[in-house]
Amino acid sequence: MNLVIKKFNELTVKELYEIIKLRVQVFIVDQKCVYQDLDSLDYDCYHHFVEDNGEILAYTRIFNKGVNFPEVSFGRVMSNKLYRGKGFCKKLLSESIKFIENELNENIIKIRSRVHAVNFYKKLGFVEEGEEYLESGLPHINMVYKSKK
Repeated sequence: MNLVIKKFNELTVKELYEIIKLRVQVFIVDQKCVYQDLDSLDYDCYHHFVEDNGEILAYTRIFNKGVNFPEVSFGRVMSNKLYRGKGFCKKLLSESIKFIENELNENIIKIRSRVHAVNFYKKLGFVEEGEEYLESGLPHINMVYKSKK
């Protein structure tokens, strides 16, 4: 099992295909949410994932400041349904936070969280900010992480 972080142009064709396949499976098929997944933001993201023998177990993409928010952000957080509940997303996001702090030298991260995932993000140090809103027909709330560094 490997933790991988790559810019878009560093991804292999197979990695990109597996990432998109999993995103479609999780967000569009499983969650029955119709939206434009291929939003052109992938080009400017870091793609961070847990991989084992070519299979993507968990994934997120990290946005530089100014893409989603004035702060650094991440999104499309997901895990393969065959591996849910095994801690892969928690490990992945803990490493994403370290990458943002140490490599991007940022100490504030702002995300859009599905309301049902708020407690998961709280365990990573995020706090809710603002009111709930609908995005793609699903309830979301913004959350912020402030580094203790």
